[in-house]
Amino acid sequence: MKIGVLKETRKNEKRVAITPKIAKDFINKGFEILVEKDAGLASAYDDASYKDAGAKVVSKDEIFHDSDVIVKINPLDDSEIAKLKAGQVVISMVYHRLQPELVQKIAKKGVSLFSMDAIPRISRAQNMDVLSSQSNLAGYKAVILGADYMTKIFPLMMTAAGTITPAKVLIYGVGVAGLQAIATAKRLGAVVEATDVRPETKEQAESLGAKFISVEAETDDISEGGYAKEQSEEFLQKQKEAVNKSLFDADLVVTTALVQGAKAPVLIKEDQIKQMKRGAVIVDMAVEKGGNVELSEPDKIVEKYGVTIIGQTNLPSTLATNASELYAKNLYNFITFMADNEHFHFDMEEEITKHTLLVKDGEVLVGS
Repeated sequence: MKIGVLKETRKNEKRVAITPKIAKDFINKGFEILVEKDAGLASAYDDASYKDAGAKVVSKDEIFHDSDVIVKINPLDDSEIAKLKAGQVVISMVYHRLQPELVQKIAKKGVSLFSMDAIPRISRAQNMDVLSSQSNLAGYKAVILGADYMTKIFPLMMTAAGTITPAKVLIYGVGVAGLQAIATAKRLGAVVEATDVRPETKEQAESLGAKFISVEAETDDISEGGYAKEQSEEFLQKQKEAVNKSLFDADLVVTTALVQGAKAPVLIKEDQIKQMKRGAVIVDMAVEKGGNVELSEPDKIVEKYGVTIIGQTNLPSTLATNASELYAKNLYNFITFMADNEHFHFDMEEEITKHTLLVKDGEVLVGS
């Protein structure tokens, strides 16, 4: 089976789906690896490193002509979809709930399509979970990015000129990204608080040294498949009231809240930003999915009411070498679970397959 690795076409995307090390692992399993020229260059992997691993470096057209499986990080664009051949297997992140028309376009080419962002959050799929591996890095980078724009340092510092008190950091959302943001801010010496709609995250936040801000919920039905579910306006108002004191005292705020398959909830509104400290910084990690912060803008840094709001999209790409390593390993675990070096095993009763296989030989399975 020949696996073709495409160069990413999304603007400012530096990651690559398979690294030279993972290419070698695939080759040792009997697969052939074809890599588009310069596909790994932005991740610090040159073509020579792929050749040394035993992969072939070829043109984009050769990838589509010769590959049985085509892998990518981001969804295929229209020019790539046009090159697909019936019978091929495509594996990437798809975000099919947000763009169902993309699934239909790919299905018309008679291929099979797996979505890496649809990996179920079950124990045996943990080593395939790209959302977790990429969010982990993003949570770290969000704190580092926020630190760059703060006018204060994180740790307590005692000097001959006086004592500097530690910075106060507030994290919205205690998922993978939030937990890494807590850990990073604590390591840097900040006083950290965190909040989440899921009460089961309290223990996790506190284990990393954060104070957890609880929100009283009238229902237990607040999480689904490892993600927070969309909440009512009443609940969000309660959360706002519970968190406001910490928000107004914070030097850095990181928001990570996402709802699977839906627009991100707005957690910080303009009237709250007006009451924050001058010089405070907000990093909105959900800006690409609509944003947790009312005034954030994708890929822009704006200052409103003396508060700097960072709307950096695709944070994992800013750590492209590590992000590519983790994605590639997730992909290796996924493909070697789903297939041998000759063909895929389409077991429709198997849970990982049911969640990730969106199209089989041109037939759309989403919702079936």
